[in-house]
Amino acid sequence: MTDKAAILVAGGKGTRMGGPVAKQYLPVAGQPVLMRTLSVFYRVDPSTDLILVLPENDFLYWKELCKEYKFTIPHRLVSGGNSRFQSVRNGLNSLNPETKLVAIHDGVRPFVAASVISESFEVAAKAGSAVAVIALKDSIRKLTDDGKSFYEERQYFRMVQTPQTFLVEKIKKAFAVTELQQFTDDATVYENQGWQVALISGNPENIKLTSPEDMDYAEFIASKDF
Repeated sequence: MTDKAAILVAGGKGTRMGGPVAKQYLPVAGQPVLMRTLSVFYRVDPSTDLILVLPENDFLYWKELCKEYKFTIPHRLVSGGNSRFQSVRNGLNSLNPETKLVAIHDGVRPFVAASVISESFEVAAKAGSAVAVIALKDSIRKLTDDGKSFYEERQYFRMVQTPQTFLVEKIKKAFAVTELQQFTDDATVYENQGWQVALISGNPENIKLTSPEDMDYAEFIASKDF
């Protein structure tokens, strides 16, 4: 039994895609998004306990998809909650007692690099946390409530991705609190305990698929045999 787990969160309905099927089930280069994401984590370490958090109403549909695509990578299904916070907490509550490290990842980020996953576990084992980020390429401006804007030094900012990997003991304690509006990701929940978040370099291809345009770009990335 492994001491590592990965919680892939796909509890949302994916309404922004505009289609009848949620984005996590749509195929990219012939394979549904979630299967691609699960496959990356499996390739990094086949012993990782893979947990897929889905709306409970989608369980049967997902199992049918797995049959259709002959998808046999072992994973467990956990019911999603009414928010990302609640979905992650459900995933954490399903962890095996011996699990020491857990990566929390957006299910609709199928192009995460294997090296990023590996480093996230290595750094989290030492520092307690490891959050994937990338540098900004564009100039940025800060908006104020009175309609003004001000230049900001972009080198002081990072775009946050997933995986966000943690020592289980600490992240479970962090998620034992009442959900707050400022919890935009797992790092903010961890930080709420007064703990410093450790950052690692993500990969630019690791985009979150949220719009039809993203799906077009995903086909392009997949065509490059990423």
